[in-house]
Amino acid sequence: MHPLSIGLALFLALAIIVIGTLYLVRPMATTRSFGLPLPGTGANIAWWLRLKGVRDIASGLAVLAFMVWGTPLAIGIILLALALIPVGDMLVVLAAKGSTRSAFGMHGVTAVVMVFTAVSMMMGGR
Repeated sequence: MHPLSIGLALFLALAIIVIGTLYLVRPMATTRSFGLPLPGTGANIAWWLRLKGVRDIASGLAVLAFMVWGTPLAIGIILLALALIPVGDMLVVLAAKGSTRSAFGMHGVTAVVMVFTAVSMMMGGR
């Protein structure tokens, strides 16, 4: 396995855990960078946003678990499957006529890095 692949996988896992933690701690401030306007101002909005944080943390922990107990092929497969999340986020932001900068610059780039890392892990593990 190439050290760059391992480093990118670790970076992706830790980055999404940090983002998830920010959604738990400061949901209203963190969601501004997502690319869509806040859905409202009710008391429960922050709690709904925290659900995203929990899911982000779980995704990052899944990658870390595969890095510790899985094979390079398995790490690549989980990264490839999880790459659907930023692709979906990008498409939703674009469909909602949200920020194209966030759609492509954050979600799109994340998806590309994840797919690149997944493929390199899958190829390096053979």
